[in-house]
Amino acid sequence: MVELKTDTSIDAMYAAGQVVGQALTAVREAADVGVSLLELNELAHDVLRGAGATSPFLGYRPSFAPTPYPAVLCTSVNDAIVHGIPTDYRLRDGDLLSADFGAELNGWVGDSALSFTVGTSRPADVRLIETAERALAAGIEAAVVGNRIGDIAHAIGKVCRAAGYGIPEGFGGHGVGRRMHEDPPVPNEGRPGRGLPLRHGMVLALEPMLIASGKDDYHEAPDGWTLRTNDGSRAAHAEHTVAITEAGPRILTAR
Repeated sequence: MVELKTDTSIDAMYAAGQVVGQALTAVREAADVGVSLLELNELAHDVLRGAGATSPFLGYRPSFAPTPYPAVLCTSVNDAIVHGIPTDYRLRDGDLLSADFGAELNGWVGDSALSFTVGTSRPADVRLIETAERALAAGIEAAVVGNRIGDIAHAIGKVCRAAGYGIPEGFGGHGVGRRMHEDPPVPNEGRPGRGLPLRHGMVLALEPMLIASGKDDYHEAPDGWTLRTNDGSRAAHAEHTVAITEAGPRILTAR
């Protein structure tokens, strides 16, 4: 069931989203050659503590997961698409890092992700990341009252496919509110004019995921969480929590 949020609730979600934005900004600024993923996770945890917020990621265990998620931050490097668990791996020059983070504040959740390169950027990685951001922007632009879920999915998928990138099947955006994952699911590819109508008060996490090779296939790593491209090609992930309002889409996790 889709829960419509009141304007007051959306304001409360904006407060949670600002904690998310602060943490991701701090992670991006700190991510440098030689910095470990565990150090970035601890930095993000410090932001939560400072804001009096908690993590919807830590201890989360969906049906597919063999164990509860052990961190507050997802760190997916190079061929990892999403759900990478922070380890003692130290970032290297030219790495592509996707950081995904959530915060719960006063009972409301914000969820966002960004991708960036560390040290020397490869032109192909820059293009991949920029396309992920353009796909996200297109999805947000379509998130208006009177459209449907399929319009968002089509807008995201059109940008990804036009650039020649793959889209991992079965993974996409979702509703968000009191819980990190709520109805409705929001695919990253679809047909316009189809699916649930968009109404004032719906809050969605839109999150395009792109595979550089143009292939859609992936596999689950031995940790039971990380999704990796089958051919070793790089991936990028971009995400914002967005409220659908009569005045237009409102980004709740702006950085």
